[in-house]
Amino acid sequence: MSSKGVIGVFFGGFSVEHEISVLSARNIVNSLIKAGYRVVGIGIDKEAKWGAFSENELVKFLNDNRVVSFGDERLVLPVPGGGAGKALYHLSKKSYLSIDCAFPILHGTFGEDGTIQGIFEHIQIPYVGSGVLGSSVNMDKEFSKRLLRERGLPIAEFIVFEKGEVPSYEDVSRKLGNAVFVKPASLGSSVGISMVENKDQYVQAVKDAFTYDTKIIVERRVEGREIECSVLGGENPIASLPGEIIPRKGFYSYEAKYLDEDGAELVVPAKLDDNMIEEIKSIAVKAFKVLGCFGLARVDFFLVEDSKIIINELNTIPGFTQISMYPKLWEVSGIPQHELVGRLIEIAVERFETLRKLRRFYI
Repeated sequence: MSSKGVIGVFFGGFSVEHEISVLSARNIVNSLIKAGYRVVGIGIDKEAKWGAFSENELVKFLNDNRVVSFGDERLVLPVPGGGAGKALYHLSKKSYLSIDCAFPILHGTFGEDGTIQGIFEHIQIPYVGSGVLGSSVNMDKEFSKRLLRERGLPIAEFIVFEKGEVPSYEDVSRKLGNAVFVKPASLGSSVGISMVENKDQYVQAVKDAFTYDTKIIVERRVEGREIECSVLGGENPIASLPGEIIPRKGFYSYEAKYLDEDGAELVVPAKLDDNMIEEIKSIAVKAFKVLGCFGLARVDFFLVEDSKIIINELNTIPGFTQISMYPKLWEVSGIPQHELVGRLIEIAVERFETLRKLRRFYI
């Protein structure tokens, strides 16, 4: 795509990770402008309404705000089948808004779970990141772990349940041990996650997790180093150097990931021997392929004392804030952020052109 391409950055969202999306969008927009792209913003507020921002308006808005808000004069709607020339319709201006590629930086529900990707497929424009299936599979920790396990990749033991079938803490501890993590099955950014070591904590953690999701996953607590690896690419993805997270306050919480620059130490790259680095990179790429990822993903691991590698999870729209690991790892691996966003767009356009050649009608 030429430097004159217009990139639509989708941010905010109908999600508990709304504010993190806005922080990530700030870095993405600055990097796109530095790389020579023209940018428009599509903000999605907490009521799931869409509104358009010109490049200048977008830069100012992202510098001044943490929550998406706009008046009715900004409202836009997606246009099914519109393509790059008529991707969105501006309601108050009664005109079409053209974008050449969508760059969704919508973390969590309705952004990372395949729903917005399905809209992009109907709009018929290229978009950065995994497709509908890859997005939805990775969002659901139960199904992603089952697929990883079925393909022989290492994961921690887990159980899954819904309301009405909650196991007792005694049953959980017999299977997984006394120390476990309780998580909503389909959220990210450590939202709703609790570290549990006794019955009272377990009861409260289950109650808290059910406020975010209808399905809960409980995992054996793994004691080990927290290692992360970034993956980039389409059919032949590559992995970055791994980095290490050293939380200073328990585990790598929402606050430590995005808000508190002193919440964790980020060791980039991680202090590992060459053989371990290559093994982690290899497993990251395998997991990326097994779970149907495309474009980008961050793969999170635990490295236990006997040098055993455990996959924790994959994130298909990882954070892009100033303290986020995905861009930091590519930076130390030789790809600065303005070049990284350009590569992601190129990968998206190549996939779109390939899929557009497929036959869609039989008669």
